[in-house]
Amino acid sequence: MPAIPDALILGEQRAAAILGDRLGSTDPITRADLSAAMMQAFGGSDADGLWTQRDSFEILEHALVQHLGLRPLSLRKPCDVAAACDLLDRLPTHTVRSEEQVEWQQFSTPVDLAALAVVLADIQPDDIILEPSAGNGLLVAHCGRSATLQLNELAPRRRIRLTQSFPDALVTGHDGALIDAALAAAPRPSLVLMNPPFSRSAGRGADRHAALRHLAAALRRLRPGGRLVAVMPEWFNPHARIGDPTWTGLQHASLRASIRLDKCYLRHGTSISVRLLVIDRVGGGEVPPTIESGSIRELIATLAVPSRAPLPPLPAQPGRPAAISLFSAARATRPRPRPCHAPVRNDVAAVRYSALDTPAPLLGQVGVYLPYRPSRIRFETAGEHPTALVESVAMGSIAAPIPRYVPLLPERTVSHRLLSASQLETVVYAGHAWSQFLPGKFLPAREGAGLEESEQGHAYRKGYFLGDGTGAGKGRQVAACILDNWLQGRRRNIWVTKNEMLLEDARRDWTALGGLPGDIQPLSNWKIDQPLALEQGVLFVTYPMLRSARGASSRLQQIIQWAGPDFEGVIGFDEAHEMGGVGGGEGALGRKEGSLQGLCGVLLQNNLPGARILYATATAASDVNNLAYAVRLGLWGPETAFANREQFIADIRKGGIAAMELVARDLKALGLYTARALSFDGVEYEILRHELTPGQIAIYDRYAEAWAVLCAARHKMPYREEAVMRRSAA
Repeated sequence: MPAIPDALILGEQRAAAILGDRLGSTDPITRADLSAAMMQAFGGSDADGLWTQRDSFEILEHALVQHLGLRPLSLRKPCDVAAACDLLDRLPTHTVRSEEQVEWQQFSTPVDLAALAVVLADIQPDDIILEPSAGNGLLVAHCGRSATLQLNELAPRRRIRLTQSFPDALVTGHDGALIDAALAAAPRPSLVLMNPPFSRSAGRGADRHAALRHLAAALRRLRPGGRLVAVMPEWFNPHARIGDPTWTGLQHASLRASIRLDKCYLRHGTSISVRLLVIDRVGGGEVPPTIESGSIRELIATLAVPSRAPLPPLPAQPGRPAAISLFSAARATRPRPRPCHAPVRNDVAAVRYSALDTPAPLLGQVGVYLPYRPSRIRFETAGEHPTALVESVAMGSIAAPIPRYVPLLPERTVSHRLLSASQLETVVYAGHAWSQFLPGKFLPAREGAGLEESEQGHAYRKGYFLGDGTGAGKGRQVAACILDNWLQGRRRNIWVTKNEMLLEDARRDWTALGGLPGDIQPLSNWKIDQPLALEQGVLFVTYPMLRSARGASSRLQQIIQWAGPDFEGVIGFDEAHEMGGVGGGEGALGRKEGSLQGLCGVLLQNNLPGARILYATATAASDVNNLAYAVRLGLWGPETAFANREQFIADIRKGGIAAMELVARDLKALGLYTARALSFDGVEYEILRHELTPGQIAIYDRYAEAWAVLCAARHKMPYREEAVMRRSAA
């Protein structure tokens, strides 16, 4: 726990005592009363830097918890909650938020909503009560001081207040999403009261499944037969279809009540709607209809509390066996068989394979293709690709080098054949490439997207090019390469792709291999001039966002600052052809400028020399100039036949497609490139002919005439106008 000054703790205690006296009366408490109490307790104003306006609301909550401990409300039935509503009406509205509050979504439970939750909990005398995100203790303040409490809270200052308000409680500081494992040694609770963060997770930043993650952990922690009452976000729909994350979180429990409340957080500074759920950890039961209300006062007049299920007895602890008399026969009874299920294990394990000194033999050629096979390695456990893969004869006749790299992946990922042999081969050779560095040392050029040799520069790590065609699972292979490095401690990685719609595809591939959806966070969750509050995770970036800038701030610089100068994680450029044309060059209509997003992609590579670069695209280079973004393949520079990128492009272009094929073969021989495609073996097709009508033929002819004029005149305005006029007349 970080050290907190004693003067600050004493000041808070004095302010809470002053406000507690005011709560004991029937007078309302105003913002002015708050400020006066804080000034009296700290001996100065917020302008002196002794406290903040946000601190005053925190202390008000602390005082309210202590007040309820001394003067508890009688909460036996729903109508008793009216007293809590009266108390809330006397309190001021929270009008100030701190960065820490927004960052960790520290929106405490309003006193009337907390009272309603306690009534619905139907607390029993022998309950052990857990609050996984306790805050200042408002949700459990109505439970009484005699209750057995387990209170968990990440914020250090709030934990100190909890120990002051609940001296007999077990107070911990774990991530609420991991509460099941964190409190494994403590007695299991029979009742859980919770108000989790809705969309932020520790170590992940923005996480739209954060509340669901906390709820699932609390349900696992809850005793069978126990009750859980949770304040959840409005989107948490208990009527979701099977397969929805909400349904998955409730599949081993029964929903007893679902209440949607509008504007119950107005006094706490937000107008969001929430759901109050009552869940019993018992099987069966129908999902009740959702009750909707705009006011807790209106709700309590008709609300009924669902009865609790009886708690099954705890399993007996093994005792000492009774002594056997020497003078009487010991009666032995045959124990009844009972099922025992071994826990599901998914340990991190090295991917086992054997290297082949002699390349695997080629399979039978069909046309210009060869059936694909890993040429230099044989995996102990790996499945075949769902569809047969092929590669061109030119590529298949080249064997890859013998790798030395051994990846780490979850054991079940390999044993359950979640990756095929060809996909595992990519992980091996990507790691093999990333263990090497380009010859020489470099610094980013002051202008442009080049690198300049310098003795004071950095060694740049080699990259790997995945050129598989559609259907080979490039996204799954990108995810596997990142997961391998994640499990080796590189917990910051970057996934760059075409558009935001591919986020769910990336999460699908990541979770299929054992990751969590919240591990992948889109860059759009942060403003462009805001530091990225993502301690660890996979940053999801689109190419348009990579090139975006506003004023003096740019997304590129934001990413570089988050990664840091010692970044060694993976940068996966999915759909890497989106960076094509970075060097400009001659096009069909004349000279073209370099693409801005290609330039930003190259600058990202240049500024992070230790990054593990993975290029993934099925259309590597329709033109050799488009290979200008692949700066980590060692195609030009020291110890190559080409002094710089310009010479490489000029010489390879002269050689045409044959020269491009030689480049691809050389890269495969170096272990830096692979390109496989789906086989069409067994595919049948039928030609369907559509006969055009005379009207359709006439329309096509008119468009063809207009297009012919445009092509002949190119950019001459009169001819363009003529073509437009013709089309309009048509």
